[in-house]
Amino acid sequence: MIFSTLEHILTHISFSIVSIVITLHLITLLVNEIVGLYDSFEKGMIITFFCLTGLLVTRWIYWKHFPLSDLYESLIFLSWSFYIIHMILYLKKQKNNLSTITAPSAIFTQGFATSGLLTEMNQSAILVPALQSQWLMMHVSMMVLGYAALLCGSLLSIALLMITFQKDIIRIFYKRKQLLLNQSFSFSEIQYMTEKGNFLQSASPLSFRNYYRFQLIEQLDHWSYRVISLGFIFLTIGILSGAVWANEAWGSYWNWDPKETWAFITWTIFAIYLHIRTNKNLQNVNSAIVAFIGFLIIWICYFGVNLLGIGLHSYGSFTLTLT
Repeated sequence: MIFSTLEHILTHISFSIVSIVITLHLITLLVNEIVGLYDSFEKGMIITFFCLTGLLVTRWIYWKHFPLSDLYESLIFLSWSFYIIHMILYLKKQKNNLSTITAPSAIFTQGFATSGLLTEMNQSAILVPALQSQWLMMHVSMMVLGYAALLCGSLLSIALLMITFQKDIIRIFYKRKQLLLNQSFSFSEIQYMTEKGNFLQSASPLSFRNYYRFQLIEQLDHWSYRVISLGFIFLTIGILSGAVWANEAWGSYWNWDPKETWAFITWTIFAIYLHIRTNKNLQNVNSAIVAFIGFLIIWICYFGVNLLGIGLHSYGSFTLTLT
């Protein structure tokens, strides 16, 4: 009874804090000059992280098994993993650039899990015989940590793509704007506005902006590669431990179950990413495109397969879903 009450208290506290944190995060994105709000935002992230840690430990003690037996617990653990990655980047003083990408991943995943939409799933139950194994902690924790790292690394790569092709996007909008101007103004007015825009553009410190843009791209590429490499190691360990567990539970190391198949596809995509990174001529944009594909594949593997409720890894669809 005490643990159940404590779990509800921690859930409500974490959801309340994360609602405030979302507001602070949006404000800090719009107004970078307010340092106090950013510090409050980071303090909220730290408090929420400890609330999630307490929530996981409470469920572990109360239900007497590692809290990774269903979708609700898996989402909580995924959010907890996002928070760890965010804390690492924060301690590395990568504040303004990278935290704006990693923080929303943690916030919205945890907000969705504790919002009450999964009320029927957050009541744990006695594990089915196949899940009553010590491999549950090893396999599922490694898989979820791998998903979290790969998702964060892929988001950094997506941000790299957006910044790299920013000029092309602006050029497309500029052409559309010119087309609208041609329909609304006379030729002399358009010529005057064009010359004025060219003068303002030449007067701006382009060299400084290009240097800052180059530094940002290098930073995103540096961290995306390292986070994805870490996630790939976790994913590999998770798949191997899952194969050993499958042999104990089902008598076969590999059954080409939908979850296993998509996990293998995910592993292959990021193996291609790491292979591309060995060629300096194909780095940055090419590897980032592969990471973007991997980002979509992970969500299919982690969440999409569970929607169908088929295969050996779906115990009652969303009720008990093994990652």
